[in-house]
Amino acid sequence: MKLLEIYRCLGDETRLRILHLLAQGPLCVCHFQAILGAPQVAISKHLAYLRQHDVARARRHEQWMIYHLPEPCPDELRVQLQCLRDCAKCYAVLRRDLKRLKNIQGECGWIVETARGVARPTRSKLCK
Repeated sequence: MKLLEIYRCLGDETRLRILHLLAQGPLCVCHFQAILGAPQVAISKHLAYLRQHDVARARRHEQWMIYHLPEPCPDELRVQLQCLRDCAKCYAVLRRDLKRLKNIQGECGWIVETARGVARPTRSKLCK
């Protein structure tokens, strides 16, 4: 992974916010919509950009696309995400995103469980 590609991904506020959220764990597009307050089309375009640059990965679960960081996370990306976590303390929009994520975290449990191979029949109200 090239460091320049990571910086290009972080050079857009929406992508920066998405990566900061992905550093917390896997999420569905509907969760990004709820947290970022952006339309699905815009979120999907940014996620496609991140995937093209190998900074994010996606997998399908039924009709949902679940996005996550590459595993294992390359050192170049891991270091930049740690820096982003540190900057979140000073950057109000990232703090708000984390607060919104925390508010919907109960709605995201099925994503983590499916990532671990545990089937769960109910979905979040956000993921219709």
